[in-house]
Amino acid sequence: QVQLVESGGGLVQPGGSLIVSCSASGSIFSISSMGWHRHSPGKQRELVAQITSTGYTNYADSVKGRSTISRDNANNTVFLQMNSLKPEDTAVYYCYVYAWRDISSGGSNYWGQGTQVTVSS
Repeated sequence: QVQLVESGGGLVQPGGSLIVSCSASGSIFSISSMGWHRHSPGKQRELVAQITSTGYTNYADSVKGRSTISRDNANNTVFLQMNSLKPEDTAVYYCYVYAWRDISSGGSNYWGQGTQVTVSS
């Protein structure tokens, strides 16, 4: 099994900053992509940002220029720093990893339980 534990969500004022993190543990042979999706009521779940094992990053247009994704490969942890937060950034943020549990099996996506980020004054 692969477990993901997220932390760092909460309430922040518009214009503020927040860092959310996600650590993967368990039976992990290798991790390629790591990233974050978000979902808010009435909207479709969207990819916020992702980072590959080589450091290539991709961001949603809605957060580009305001967010930075990074990872600590030694600790299987991914971070998402968000700046200049807006009320429309309010959502449950879910981290994911694409991981292999052993060298012979195929990779799979694993998801965290979600962390609430609320941007409000």
